[in-house]
Amino acid sequence: MLQPIFPLILFAFVATVTPGIATTLSTASGAQFGFRRSVPLLVGSAAGLATVTAAAAAGLAGLLLAMPSLQLAMKIIGSLYLIWLAIKIGRAGPPNLDVAMAKPNSFFGGAGIQWMNPKGWAMGLGAAASFAALADGPGQLALLLGSTFGLTAAVSLSIWCVAGMVLARLLETEWQWRALNIVLALVLAASIIPMWRGA
Repeated sequence: MLQPIFPLILFAFVATVTPGIATTLSTASGAQFGFRRSVPLLVGSAAGLATVTAAAAAGLAGLLLAMPSLQLAMKIIGSLYLIWLAIKIGRAGPPNLDVAMAKPNSFFGGAGIQWMNPKGWAMGLGAAASFAALADGPGQLALLLGSTFGLTAAVSLSIWCVAGMVLARLLETEWQWRALNIVLALVLAASIIPMWRGA
């Protein structure tokens, strides 16, 4: 059974481990709060991607992508939220001195990032089209894609969170923390650009 779904697992892992919105937030959260306090964000992002890919496999992505006004609204809301997060991260200092980021992002914040990203829906639709032969119908395909993307996202985001924790151990001064947070904020803000390509 593993051999037929190995290409799907590889596709999902590559799609979730490459830098983007959720990976940047996971890195920043790991650096600021450590792994345990980042778990709600990580689980929320993984669950959000699982539900997006499952919904895409069930046919919802085609409907969403066919409605330009809904797609535009998703882009605007998602972009505004990400800009707010980038400002919050960019203004943060070291964890022990910080008041701007006193609380890590929530489960719903992580899930919402996935639901508001039209590129995630397009990826889910592409995966559904590419791997439809692995399932007997839309329900089974939704379960297969949702579970595969959810699990690989959990692993990928955990890797990025731990990378943030490793970075945090290397930082010794407030200036170094501020520099890291500004870089992560700029990367997060830049990750909005692909959402608007071809808009």
